[in-house]
Amino acid sequence: MKDRSKTQEISVRTYNEISRATSTTIMKIGTTNIADQQNPYLIAEIGVNHFDIAEKRDIDPLDAAKEMVSEAATAGVDAVKFQSYTADQLASKHSPAYWDTDEEETESQYELFEQYDEFGADEFEEIAAWTDDNYDIDFMSTPFDFHAVDYLEDLVPAYKIASADLTNHPLLRAIAQKQKPILLSTGASTIGEIDDAITVIEGEVSDPDLCLLHCILQYPTDEANANLGMINHLSEIYPEYTVGYSDHVPPDEGMITLLNSVVHGADIIEKHFTLDKGLKGNDHYHAMDSEDVKTFRTNTETLLTTTGSSRKAPIEAEVDSRKHARRSLVAATNIERGDEISRDQVAIKRPGTGISPTLLEIVVGRTARKEIAADEIIKWDSL
Repeated sequence: MKDRSKTQEISVRTYNEISRATSTTIMKIGTTNIADQQNPYLIAEIGVNHFDIAEKRDIDPLDAAKEMVSEAATAGVDAVKFQSYTADQLASKHSPAYWDTDEEETESQYELFEQYDEFGADEFEEIAAWTDDNYDIDFMSTPFDFHAVDYLEDLVPAYKIASADLTNHPLLRAIAQKQKPILLSTGASTIGEIDDAITVIEGEVSDPDLCLLHCILQYPTDEANANLGMINHLSEIYPEYTVGYSDHVPPDEGMITLLNSVVHGADIIEKHFTLDKGLKGNDHYHAMDSEDVKTFRTNTETLLTTTGSSRKAPIEAEVDSRKHARRSLVAATNIERGDEISRDQVAIKRPGTGISPTLLEIVVGRTARKEIAADEIIKWDSL
């Protein structure tokens, strides 16, 4: 386990940048090597939104959950994720809301969570098996208590830890003991708190498969509060771990927020998913739907295509341009054999197939070996 500074954040950062420089950890979720993915690993967080879909359509919540898995998988996600909790284990009856009550009117956490805690081990086992049988995507669920940690062990390839549990060290310890990859959301946390959480995880497993998800713990998150530059900060401080983004910004037509997270280096992206963004209740009002997933995937392909190489050098498509769009030294007038070439006898014109203008001072003062006609490209064998 790494020794960690407990002083000011600047000290923590300096220590980490030095001590983590030699890490070789490559995160793997299921059969996916995250570092080998060109596109970000995209998680559609169904959460508990299937309950509202079921109520609206008057169908069984299990059927609604499966339909949402199907829609997300067909749209092109890499994983679906639910939430595993019971209200009485998650919140006291005196826990106030921290979300926008104009979007979700319930003002008690306990009352809200109590509406969505009907699923347990049996239901998630059925959904996980059904997902595995029908689609080539991963099934995940966030555990909010120790019982959920245990029953999810055989169902998920990785554990997701919510931002609100980053300081819940007993839960972190129980999850780390399962020896599976961990996705840790860092919403509303300081570098010191993140360091402490990592210390707990590393205390149970050396070189863990760990992804730190930048997150803003605001539902919904204002665009101005997204602070995607923090992804870079996490990458700088924790270079041995994967860094991603958990998003709560309402989607726009181009999925610009998610695209910007890719620009800033997010290798894993998690975003709430719904079949109806107009539904009241819980997490529909800032969720993406299947069309948003398709838009994001299409735009990401364009983004990655146009990003190309990270090393500046001429590319194959520029070969002709280098020859013909650049300039050469050209005779400005007729130059007779034996003339000492003067500056006013030399023009600089396209194409660039002759002597480069960078060598002008070497050419001026040389003797013409043969006659050079006006507007003729000067060659070395003419000098």
